[in-house]
Amino acid sequence: MQQLTGLDASFLYLETPNAPMHIGGVSIIDPETPNGRLDLGKLRDLLVSRIHTSRTFTQRLVEVPLKLGKPYWVEDENFDIDRHLQRTQLPEPGGWKELRALVAWEFGQLMERDKPLWELLFVEGLDTVGGVPPGSIALISKIHHAAIDGVSGSEIMSALYDPSPEPRDIAPAAPRESDERLSKTDLLKRSGRGLLQVPKALTGTLGETVKGVVKSGAVWGLKKIKPPPFPFTAPRTRLNVPVSQNRAWSAAVLSLDRIKAIRRQVDATVNDVVLAICAGALRRYLDQSGDLPEKPLVAMVPVSVRGDDERGTMGNQVSAMLVSLATDVDDPAERLRLIHEGASGSKVHHQAIGARTLSDYSKFIPFGLAGVGARLYTRMDLAEKHRPIFNLVITNVPGPQIPLYVAGARLIAQIGAAPIFDGMGLILPIFSYAGKLAIGATSSREIMPDIDVFTGYLSDSLDELEAAI
Repeated sequence: MQQLTGLDASFLYLETPNAPMHIGGVSIIDPETPNGRLDLGKLRDLLVSRIHTSRTFTQRLVEVPLKLGKPYWVEDENFDIDRHLQRTQLPEPGGWKELRALVAWEFGQLMERDKPLWELLFVEGLDTVGGVPPGSIALISKIHHAAIDGVSGSEIMSALYDPSPEPRDIAPAAPRESDERLSKTDLLKRSGRGLLQVPKALTGTLGETVKGVVKSGAVWGLKKIKPPPFPFTAPRTRLNVPVSQNRAWSAAVLSLDRIKAIRRQVDATVNDVVLAICAGALRRYLDQSGDLPEKPLVAMVPVSVRGDDERGTMGNQVSAMLVSLATDVDDPAERLRLIHEGASGSKVHHQAIGARTLSDYSKFIPFGLAGVGARLYTRMDLAEKHRPIFNLVITNVPGPQIPLYVAGARLIAQIGAAPIFDGMGLILPIFSYAGKLAIGATSSREIMPDIDVFTGYLSDSLDELEAAI
């Protein structure tokens, strides 16, 4: 039995019917294997043999009565894999448009909370998707953000996929101790003991914050490194309004070698170049509709604080930094220079304050009141009544650069999808795999009805940046 952290629980607070809080994506797979075509039965057998490799697969939520504390993860004694694994056929003609619509619909649906919070949809009939063999398969995965972050999600992926067509031998499940059965009274007692520790923990966190602010001020005063954008200083845009349940999803798959070649030509990181590509596409997309603000857009960039000793654990181990995307600058090369400068400065100030110090504040959010507050925020359309905390999220998770296989079938591409919520109507999860970098884009249909136009601009933005460099 493990209690959710404040950060994990925050994704439960934020969840509403219009804002499901699961992450995942689309795995596009060539179904041909050395032992015949991949089908649902073979995938099911593989999952059953490896389900024990991550507790995320078999643990469900148990809530504290009256929501007086954060929920717990417990082993699901009635676990049934067939509640998590389903099959469907892509409508004809089985192209990118039909796949986009299916992914968008799936990511607009809430998951039932009486089971482990993940689902996998086996999609056949990818017959006319460009660059993909006819008859390919897509796996649409959804895992609640309360259970994993991008890094732990990547670790779960590595548990299911193999580096060769021949599946690895996985040690059978070791006997697990069953979770202690706690009554509602026991859960309330546990939560009460936790509440008694809050004042001491809050004092410690505030002390670390003061030290961090002093360090950050010294960075600015001595090294003249400008601080990152402050929350609520981002410009108003069409992206920062209440969201509906109607999702929009699309993606662009780019050459990682081209991105690395740009990085080698300038003083920048791969992530800086990726941010610049996203910034160029955003600038063009907003400008062509007359919605480009004079001030630069601000991206929230998650930063993993997961230590080596925390690999394989459930939950979120992330902090975040804010980065200006210099969308007010027309020249792509100058935009990249400013993004690199801003991202470097944000990292220095972020390290000075302390990544874990920032994430520690989530543990002090009152669980019951937070859920009510999130619903009230949605009902009153409060997202339209204040400046955005930031304009969008861009999260980059490096993946393996060798081909992977599931039950002997080769993974062609892995593309991310992630949640949006009121006031933050665009998220760009980025994943690199086998020489390719996939930028997924999740939004609301009312905000980005032509999201495929935006993802097309990502490729154009790479071309423009190459030419400028």
